[in-house]
Amino acid sequence: MKRWVRIGSFGLTALAVAAGCVIPNGIAASASASASPAVPALAWQPCDSGFECATARVPLDYNDPHGRMIDIAVIRHLATDPADRLGSLFFNPGGPGGSGTQALPLYYSLFPAQVRARFDIVSFDPRGVPNSTAVQCYPSLAAEQQALAGVPTGFPVGQTQIQTWDRVVAGFDRACGASAADLLPHLSTANVARDMDLLRQAVGDPRLNYLGISYGTFLGATYANLFPGKVRAMVLDGNIDPVAYSTGYGDEAKRLGVVLRIRQDEGMAATLNAFLTLCGQATPGACAFSAGSAAATQDKYQALLGRLAKQPVTISGRTFTYASTTVLVGPSLYATEPQPGLPGWAALATFLQELWTATGGGSSASAPMPVARPGALPVIDPLPAARNVTAPAAAQAYTGIEQGIATVCDDVPNPRDVDSYPLQAAFGYARSGAFGVWRAWGVEPCAHWPAVDADRYSGPWNHPTASPVLVVGNTIDPGTPYQGSLAMVRDLARSRLLTVDGYGHTVFLNPSSCAQAYESAYLIAGTLPPAGTTCQPDQLPFS
Repeated sequence: MKRWVRIGSFGLTALAVAAGCVIPNGIAASASASASPAVPALAWQPCDSGFECATARVPLDYNDPHGRMIDIAVIRHLATDPADRLGSLFFNPGGPGGSGTQALPLYYSLFPAQVRARFDIVSFDPRGVPNSTAVQCYPSLAAEQQALAGVPTGFPVGQTQIQTWDRVVAGFDRACGASAADLLPHLSTANVARDMDLLRQAVGDPRLNYLGISYGTFLGATYANLFPGKVRAMVLDGNIDPVAYSTGYGDEAKRLGVVLRIRQDEGMAATLNAFLTLCGQATPGACAFSAGSAAATQDKYQALLGRLAKQPVTISGRTFTYASTTVLVGPSLYATEPQPGLPGWAALATFLQELWTATGGGSSASAPMPVARPGALPVIDPLPAARNVTAPAAAQAYTGIEQGIATVCDDVPNPRDVDSYPLQAAFGYARSGAFGVWRAWGVEPCAHWPAVDADRYSGPWNHPTASPVLVVGNTIDPGTPYQGSLAMVRDLARSRLLTVDGYGHTVFLNPSSCAQAYESAYLIAGTLPPAGTTCQPDQLPFS
């Protein structure tokens, strides 16, 4: 059986739950100039093979910069050409709640060789995330799993499951409020950006070099507007619409949760349509789920969901329902070729064909399918699980669902009325089918969430930066639809769009040599691609 790393930051172990809550627009002043926080000292030690780790001490509350301090776990790989080193390149792998200390060793080879040569590649676990000072809502992961046992997988179907869902989510939020009350009000993206600025100073860079993917684009946009004069080079790949995410347009925040506002459900539906179309155009040898044509393969998938809605099936000890299959398929669309924690489209097709055989009365001798596990699925990003690579104290923390939920609940508004979520699910279903139902229910924890961060940042997004920002987007992206990249370019004061006519969540996870060449030239020399540039991916699905 192939081992797959945990993905995502949002879910209730056997269900996918994300978060957000109503927070007043605006931001409190951080610290006065006379009370600036101290730059942390980093004592680097070998950790992962070829990597060094350190722990930074930063203020819990930037309004009290000399008060309580918390830990930020940091990891780096030194530049492979130290004689021509340009500085450090900070990397955020997404989330919220994504572990940079886990992701960087897994994804390091995806950075262009010339970028690895010229920069130390640096990442970190944001506040609230193991191996940093972590949000922990239960004494142990086992206790959390026990508290969440019995909830429906993926999303609730029917009134009985909705009542169970509401009860479990409310209990989870109460546990977080009781266990992490001191940390919860300080987990906004803005405070993560402030931490990153201290880390920039700690590594000795006068201005920031940064690559953020998916949720990391929102972190980058926040940094760029809090510290516009400190941006040397910033690549934002797979972009969130910052207005839709942080406040919504008009009264959206009163009606829709954050994931529906950024239209992730539509991105997943559009990518699934592309997956089924390309699969149907391929041979069964290239795509196991092919029914011989695009239309027939589309019909086959809908028939499969219909079968599962009537009767779940069990294969190799795992039971698959209509809902759990939906939350497996969504993130399995993120990478067209296998990446850490992500199976690739060919493996997804094999999974669907196994289900098709099983629901049709046939038998399957296969092991469990190599697709993303249904627990702890992402609101936005595919993320590997945190592991302990830094301070011994971090070994006491567990990676649960609360790390990502806490950041979103601190950061962005979502409806507080629990009765609005069935209405949102109906809206989502009409717009994008089962994906819309899943993504609607995913944000309900913030209906009960016990804390907000007064220091969050919700715009404006057009502060002129010292250097222009390079915005990169796939045209068919299931996690952050291409419209988010168009919005990011529109909202930032100085930016340039680089489009890749490709599939999957972010160009970073779905490489394009053309795009990498432009990104490298920008990061190294500040050279932007010509306006209107479009690249192609290195490999098309099922080719």
